[in-house]
Amino acid sequence: QVQLVESGGGLVQAGGSLRLSCAASGRTFRRYVMGWFRQAPGKEREFVAAISWNGGRTQYVDSVKGRFTISRDNAKNTVYLQMNSLKFEDTAVYYCAADPDHFGPRSSEYDYWGQGTQVTVSS
Repeated sequence: QVQLVESGGGLVQAGGSLRLSCAASGRTFRRYVMGWFRQAPGKEREFVAAISWNGGRTQYVDSVKGRFTISRDNAKNTVYLQMNSLKFEDTAVYYCAADPDHFGPRSSEYDYWGQGTQVTVSS
């Protein structure tokens, strides 16, 4: 069982930066693939980024490549999402998720989810 708590969301102007954090409980955190997803009002939840258990492999949705960076610190049981050059269309609730078996963008494969943190980008 893994419990996830996101933080770091807020209001930022377009072009600004935010760093989201996701703190995980449990000693098995280092075994999990971790992902970030987001959901904007009236839209479906979409994949943003994923990172393998040791950080050696990452994947991003095309719309954030070159602007967002996912990383993890297994000693701190925390995964991060550094978001730079934010755009209005990045506005959404951001969720982190944990998957013990699969690496990839399919939300249905992630077993554990946080409660989400709101990111609002003003234009």
